[in-house]
Amino acid sequence: MRLLLIMGQERLDDEERPESPDLHVYGGTPSHSPRLGPIRCSAFAGDLINPKQTIKRGNKKRSIRACSERQTAKAAIGVIAILGLFCLVNWFMLSRLHEGRVWLRRGLSKNPNRNPKLILSQKEERKRFEKSKRKYNGTYGRMLSLASHALGENKLEPKDLWQEPREQASAWKPCAEQRSWTPNDGKNGYIMVTANGGINQQRVAVCNIVVVARLLNATLVIPKFMLSDVWTDASQFGDIYQEEHFMKYLSPDIRIVKELPTKLQSLDLEPIGSVVTDIEMMKEAKPDFYMQHILPILLKNGVVHFVGFGNRLAFDPMPFELQRLRCRCNFHALNFIPRIQETAALLVRRLRGSGSYVAPLDQHLLGPKFASSVLDNNKSSDPPLQQEGASSSKYLALHLRFEIDMVAHSLCYFGGGKTEQNELDSYRQKHFPSLSTLTKTKKFPSADVLRTEGLCPLTPEEAVLMLAGLGFNRETRVFVAGANIYGGSRRLAVLTSLYPNLVTKEKLLTQSELQPFKNFSSQLAALDFIACAAADAFAMTDPGSQLSSLVSGYRIYYGGGKMPTIRPNKRRLSDILMKNSTIEWNVFEKRVRKANRQTKHVSARPTGRSVYRYPRCKECMCHA
Repeated sequence: MRLLLIMGQERLDDEERPESPDLHVYGGTPSHSPRLGPIRCSAFAGDLINPKQTIKRGNKKRSIRACSERQTAKAAIGVIAILGLFCLVNWFMLSRLHEGRVWLRRGLSKNPNRNPKLILSQKEERKRFEKSKRKYNGTYGRMLSLASHALGENKLEPKDLWQEPREQASAWKPCAEQRSWTPNDGKNGYIMVTANGGINQQRVAVCNIVVVARLLNATLVIPKFMLSDVWTDASQFGDIYQEEHFMKYLSPDIRIVKELPTKLQSLDLEPIGSVVTDIEMMKEAKPDFYMQHILPILLKNGVVHFVGFGNRLAFDPMPFELQRLRCRCNFHALNFIPRIQETAALLVRRLRGSGSYVAPLDQHLLGPKFASSVLDNNKSSDPPLQQEGASSSKYLALHLRFEIDMVAHSLCYFGGGKTEQNELDSYRQKHFPSLSTLTKTKKFPSADVLRTEGLCPLTPEEAVLMLAGLGFNRETRVFVAGANIYGGSRRLAVLTSLYPNLVTKEKLLTQSELQPFKNFSSQLAALDFIACAAADAFAMTDPGSQLSSLVSGYRIYYGGGKMPTIRPNKRRLSDILMKNSTIEWNVFEKRVRKANRQTKHVSARPTGRSVYRYPRCKECMCHA
């Protein structure tokens, strides 16, 4: 009976026992064995299992296991819920970002929460903020030291440094002297002009008024030049240009006289409405404007007097023959007077040294008489400084447009601190009162933003770093054109420290040779014009400068593809120079040379641009 009870209890335990076997060690033997089945006896002989203990132990194990399983399930559900929530939020954010990009790209206003104008303004503000973080302190000590070390290595100059893209450039030939019309009789009245600005602005005004005279069939009175408080030069047309040549050369185009007829000289032109100032005319007025508004005044009063006339004639649209007349005036009709040509010939000869030769532009700049004097080997008249070891036949002309008027008008900062700011403010109040008033009433871009946009003239330090980066060696003869450089000898010393053969007209010409031009800034500027135009290479520092524009155009027109001009992209150069505290010299060289190569392309004049600067057009030059 006892044996039967035990066997029945064992069946009951087998039914209630969980599927996964538990290990109960009795003398090191498992309580279950898949092979041997359950053990019914303990390891000790005669000991039997107590049925009540077995039932109690089984219930406890099932309770613990169930609780553990519930906790595991809860944890798994929690983890799954968290992952699902994360995926949902991530999907939502990505979908909103993509939707926003679509709105921005299409420029639509479908998004009710986004204003496209606000988005653009925020973008501009962020861009301006990023630019404003790039500060300029006006010093380049580290870069100048690197440049000095690089020049000291005396490396070979790049092959294309003194060359233009010869094949493309030489395909353009001068042809503005060709005419296909009969002369005007000038019967509609007389045109007078008093041109403002310096010599180069006045030159542009003269050629523009010649075109207006032809357009209106008017007689032109020899132009007059306005006395400027900036230039302080009382020179008139005949003090700079050959009047007789001007009148004779343009006689097949327009009628020119030296003064008004006596009956018109007594007229008070302002009360009768015959005085036209720049305020009354739009900039770059088209030919229709002159026909509609100026011609009636001319026919009524017999005379019109333009005062100022700065950039008051558009370049496009312009009839073919009138545009050609513009070029004919600039490149053929305006010859400097013999006194300027003679002194300029001395200047060019001393610049070329013992290797003097006649360059393509010499005949046109100096005239046949003085062009041959450049080859004169008798240098007894040269200053001792120029007789000693002047062996270089090539020279580079650098127009350093860094006079105080340019510096003040730019609204830029050049590292001079409070002293510089006060000095330039005072200059603006005196010479540019309207600009000075605007700076106090209107918000202008900061000096750092102006610099990053390439709107500041290059300083002497930046100019010399550009030349060194391009690869001009230390022995290069550099002629610096310009009047009084802002900062004086202190700033020029930076140039001479890297290029000891740097010279100016004041250094090359004696006091007696310069004496006739003292106090005549326009005539001194004419000497600079000739020296720059005749140079083997010409580098400008401000492409917006009138002298640089006229010189580069003159070199294109007469150069035959042999007269290279360096036109820096100031925005790119500014971006490079802003890294002056970290950039390595070899990287600086590569970037400067790449930027320069991109400006050397040969192309026709873009629509609306100056024919004086870009004469490669069908009106001025013929393309072979």
